[in-house]
Amino acid sequence: MQMLPIDPSVVEECRDLAARVADGVHSFIDRHTTCSIERTVLRAYGVDGADPDGVPLVNTCVERFVKTGHAGCGIAWFLGRALARGAADPQEAAEVLAYAPETDDGEGGPDLAAVRAALAPHTARALERIDRARACRESNRGLLAPSSQPGTPLKYVIVATGNIYDDADQARAAAQAGADVIAVIRSTAQSLLDYVPYGATTEGFGGTWATQENFRIVRAALDEEQDRLGRYLQQVNYSSGLCMPEIAWLGAVERLDMLLNDAMYGILFRDINPRRTLCDQYFSRRIVARAGMVINTGEDNYLTTADAVEAAHTVVTSQFINEAFARRAGLVDEQMGLGHAFEIDKSLEDSLLYEISQAQLVRQLFPRHPIKWMPATKHKSGDIFWSHRVDGLFDLVGVATQQSIELLGMMTESIHTPFLQDRFAAIKGAAYTFTAARHLADELRWNPDGKVVARARQVLADARDLLRVVDREGLFAAIARGVFADVKRPETGGKGLGGVVEKTPGYLNPILEALEGK
Repeated sequence: MQMLPIDPSVVEECRDLAARVADGVHSFIDRHTTCSIERTVLRAYGVDGADPDGVPLVNTCVERFVKTGHAGCGIAWFLGRALARGAADPQEAAEVLAYAPETDDGEGGPDLAAVRAALAPHTARALERIDRARACRESNRGLLAPSSQPGTPLKYVIVATGNIYDDADQARAAAQAGADVIAVIRSTAQSLLDYVPYGATTEGFGGTWATQENFRIVRAALDEEQDRLGRYLQQVNYSSGLCMPEIAWLGAVERLDMLLNDAMYGILFRDINPRRTLCDQYFSRRIVARAGMVINTGEDNYLTTADAVEAAHTVVTSQFINEAFARRAGLVDEQMGLGHAFEIDKSLEDSLLYEISQAQLVRQLFPRHPIKWMPATKHKSGDIFWSHRVDGLFDLVGVATQQSIELLGMMTESIHTPFLQDRFAAIKGAAYTFTAARHLADELRWNPDGKVVARARQVLADARDLLRVVDREGLFAAIARGVFADVKRPETGGKGLGGVVEKTPGYLNPILEALEGK
């Protein structure tokens, strides 16, 4: 692929600015924890189950210590004390913490050395669970053929029936039709729930509830199907919202391959408190890094609320910031599936050239990243034939600019949740385009005085200028001002702020310490 002639010093400045932006936020992250982080710690230690009303034990346990004002010590401190006092295992210890007549105030009794000693074997087992799942995934990938031809995007599709057993069947059908990556979209507004439901579910709304058992059911179906087909199949779900770290943990141990995980998506599009989200994304990404999964960020969503021509630079700005946060959480570039989309108004003259410019620029700025390329959704209509033509051009740009992961467009995007036949048509059309234009990237040469190059230079320069502004005023203030997606979210507004807790000087979290390599 020939590179666009852009100034590398501008790219370097963008990365430096994004790093400073992330550093500014991490001064807050390092001093705080959240109820969802602490619930994840309990899950990592093996705490499981729910009461007769469906309230998970991890919620009951953590909320009790939030109410008493002791959550800043870290739930691991109290769990370790219960173990040191004789609890048989973390499950029993958590039940003591949740239901004992008196709440432990953390004073007296076992000291720090005794608490760490009591937790040590359970911490080791927690990390072993992630490592075993990662080893199994990598072994399967090594034994089976790659999902797609080298140099062509992975064909990514969504299933969303509401019934996990129907989802598993549709995932099999998609794989048989040629899909490489299957995502089970979450039930509507699950990101706003401050708990993770339990068990297999059959009544979702616009999607299927993300639960550990549902993850397991789909993974088992894909394991069986990939053995039959002889090629590896990737599974995806959504690690965002108020339970971002918990979903990351469940995805890690159930061998998911990708998680939608963005530093700012929940803030902008679900009105989740910025402090809560930015703390949670760090811990969730520490889990993802250890598990060897790939994240998909959500910059494509910016262009559903803002104009894709005028706001193109905000996508690149956010990609640099997401990269900076991910690196601080230990992810390598090959795990950062940065997102963007084919969302320019299709009636605009030379819109295809602008789309090519943006796609090539993103691919070039992040050369080792598995870029996530999203289809048109905003500028679609009920004319399925025109819509299918749009998706054909989207596929062509995707293979021509060597995108990594392509969520296939559906001709019925503006009408209903896709039928099996709609998905089959999308997979068949993409497979044709990817084969017919497989080496097109090798043949392309960019006119240094043309529209594609001029547009890329403009978008990159505008991203640099915006990063300077965000660096100067801070990310929290920039989000509050509506810099991204034309959506304003104040630092102390939104859902979940009450679950953000300042750490005490003796805060204890051996799981995080292990994930950080300490």
